[in-house]
Parts: sequence; structure tokens; C-alpha cells
Amino acid sequence: MFGARNVRENPRPQAESSEAAALECRGLVKRFGDVVAIAEFDLTVKPGQVLALLGPSGCGKTTALRLIAGFEEPNEGTISVAGRTVSQQGLSVPPEQRKVGMVFQEGALFPHLTVEQNVAYGLARGNGRAQRVDEVLALVDLAGLRYRMPHELSGGQQQRVALARALA
Repeated sequence: MFGARNVRENPRPQAESSEAAALECRGLVKRFGDVVAIAEFDLTVKPGQVLALLGPSGCGKTTALRLIAGFEEPNEGTISVAGRTVSQQGLSVPPEQRKVGMVFQEGALFPHLTVEQNVAYGLARGNGRAQRVDEVLALVDLAGLRYRMPHELSGGQQQRVALARALA
């Protein structure tokens, strides 16, 4: 689960400014069914500041980015871009009006194929194909997710599926 305690802002001193934050997230919560992907996420990025979201696979980094870009809606909390509220209870500015860019991770996978089918894609049919898929899924620690679809995976898991397909 991704929360404010996992975020380290750029340690370089910033001049005090009355300028609005480039990005501000307050109290973001995102649930997928019973799974809490993000709990009480707070983040402020000042104009010109560079920030990296770091954490283990499945901790909510991609979900946070999808919330900010407007591709998911938070269950709670607010998001402001350049001083303009773009998401809060009862308000959701469409992604194309947020002036936020995003490069998608899942573009490397076929969305209509399972993890197993994505990895097997391109391998010659016949003896050894299933064994090779098993080997590379074990190598990237995804053997237990072989029947999942790409949209059911975290961003990091999607990257590992793409890596497994390249290795196969």
C-alpha cells in the first residue's frame, strides 16, 4: 500500500513562493473492491521540482499516477494541478483537460491475452513451449498470475510480464 510515508521529496532547498503547487494531492484513497491500493496519500510538488515515486511492485505508484492523470477516480481526497482542483468528491475533470501527460506501461502487452498467452506469444508451437513459459514466469516471480489479464496487474507486474516475453 502506497502512502505519504513512502514519498521522499527532492531535498534541494526551494525558495519560498506564493506560487501554487504544480501538483497537490491530499488524503487520496483508492480502493479496488476490498483491496486498498492507496491510503491517505499526500503529495506536494512545487513548480520546477523533480520527484520520483519509488516502491516495491504493487505498492500503488501506478495507481497514484493514474489518479493524477484522471484515468481513475479516488474514493476520497483531492487533486489539484497548478492551483486548479481537478478531482474531489463530486468533481472529476476529464484527463484531456488536466494538462497532465502520461506514458503507459501496459502498452507492451496484448490486453486481450492472459499473462501466460502474452509470454507464449512468439514462441514456436510444440514441445518445450509450455516449459519455457513456466521457466520465465518463475524467473520473474509471476507463476501464480499466469491466468490474469494485463488490466488486473500492477504496473510493475506488467513490466515483468513484458520482460518475461522478451526473455522467452
